[in-house]
This record gives sequence, C-alpha cells and structure tokens, in this order.
Amino acid sequence: MRAFVNNDVEQRFEKWPAELRGPLMGLREMIFDVAENTGGVGHIEEVLKWDSPSYQTVRPKSGTPVRLGGNAEKAQYGLYVHCQTSLIERFRDIYPGVFTFEKNRAILFRLTDDLPQEELRHCISMALTYHLK
Repeated sequence: MRAFVNNDVEQRFEKWPAELRGPLMGLREMIFDVAENTGGVGHIEEVLKWDSPSYQTVRPKSGTPVRLGGNAEKAQYGLYVHCQTSLIERFRDIYPGVFTFEKNRAILFRLTDDLPQEELRHCISMALTYHLK
C-alpha cells in the first residue's frame, strides 16, 4: 500500500472500522493507480475535505476531485464526485445495472460486493480527466 503524505488523511482512515478501512484503502490505491496510468492526468493531491479523503488533480487540473466515504451502520462505502458535474449521469448511461448510485454524487458499494474493477477504473479515469474535454 502507498504511504500517506497527509497525516490528516491517514488519521481519517484509522478512524474507520476495519471492515470499511480495507475496501476504502483498495479504492485509494485504485485512484492512484488509475491516475498514474491515464494520459493527461498529472500530480494527484490527497487532502481531507468535509472529513473525507479527497483526490484532486493539481498539475494539470485535468479532472474533478473524487472523495471516499463509508458508513459502517449501513455496511457500505462509496466513491463521490462533485454533484454539479455530469459524471454520475454518464456512469449510469455507460454502465446501466452495474453500479448503485446515490443521486448525482456517488457510486455506492456494499461491503459484500465484488467490485467491477474495469468499469470502476474507467469511471475514476473519467473523473480525473473531466476537464480535458
């Protein structure tokens, strides 16, 4: 696993129950991996926004931030995007029936879900390159 640079983000991950921490760490790794392997995406900055880990492109500002969140009581976690983008609508069009969505802001997963890796990586790539249209 990739080392944390931001102590606030690391502490946020430590606060999540173990059953959420593992899947969220997996999403974190996927975000960094997709960023490194997607043309046009530069440096990714990991910060804490609204008490959630947020991943934003900074050099260049190629995309919109993606955030991670989880709810142990509901046994779910998710990948969040800015609600004023068209990303969730596009994800719904491209991958009908593949994901569970929360309005226009998130892709949600149950702890028992097997993640659709290829489709999820594509969604992350679309978010990280959102401004390159």
